[in-house]
Amino acid sequence: MHTMWKGAISFGLVHVPVKMFAATEDKDISMKYIHKTCSTPLNYVRKCPTCDKEVEWEEIARGYEYEPGRFVLFEKDELEKLNGEVNKEIKILDFVDLTEIDPIYFQKTYYLAPGDTGSNAYSLLMESLRQTGKIGIAKVSIRSKSSLSCIRIIDRCLAMETLFYPDEIRAITQVPNLPEQVNVNDKELSMAKMLIEQLSTPFEPGKYKDNYREALMEAIQHKVAGEEIETAPQPHRANVIDLMSALQASLEAVKTHAKTSDKDQTNKPAKTKRKVKVPS
Repeated sequence: MHTMWKGAISFGLVHVPVKMFAATEDKDISMKYIHKTCSTPLNYVRKCPTCDKEVEWEEIARGYEYEPGRFVLFEKDELEKLNGEVNKEIKILDFVDLTEIDPIYFQKTYYLAPGDTGSNAYSLLMESLRQTGKIGIAKVSIRSKSSLSCIRIIDRCLAMETLFYPDEIRAITQVPNLPEQVNVNDKELSMAKMLIEQLSTPFEPGKYKDNYREALMEAIQHKVAGEEIETAPQPHRANVIDLMSALQASLEAVKTHAKTSDKDQTNKPAKTKRKVKVPS
């Protein structure tokens, strides 16, 4: 993996040299905009409509529009000075329980590896977090941007999660049409809980697939080979009138699926070739 940042975790007077790596990757299939007439990829240019010319990077500043059409400008070094946190430090401010943080605060995960001379301190911090059951709330500066973050353990690795600041979380009061009081039918509630119980299972992330991405890649391969593709029809959905009927139908569907799965496990049919299906 590519090292994207080097610095140190600090708590009290203890410094833990670390290297940072992105823990996730975007696997969306990248497509370009193409001119259909000649199959040429389109270019995007930085053009000033007033000067009617392309603008080079060295001619570009950052600006904040404080009134329509009026801006205050900032150079890159001005913004870096305002940040103030240029010491490559992940400074832990507090230790808290992970269960106290709602998932809405989490942004992006990074793995932290020990630096060239920080193996002992790294192991000490990791084991301390493990035995106390705490995570560290910290501030860090990455690419001139100050972020709130937390330091926690994933398996045998320290990880950093960047967090939204509280004022970046929209208030629930902004959500329209929320019920003021929760009133539910006891029988419907009982069936809903039964359905949840039927669908409950240990979390196994490996069983979830991006079906659209897989179908799209298969379609791309067939198009490259000059083959035709078909669009899969939309699955038929019954017109359910009321909640009770929907719950009953859902429970029956779960039971039928369970029986079919058990039967398939004991008598798996041989694989057959099929045409490519792309979700419409």
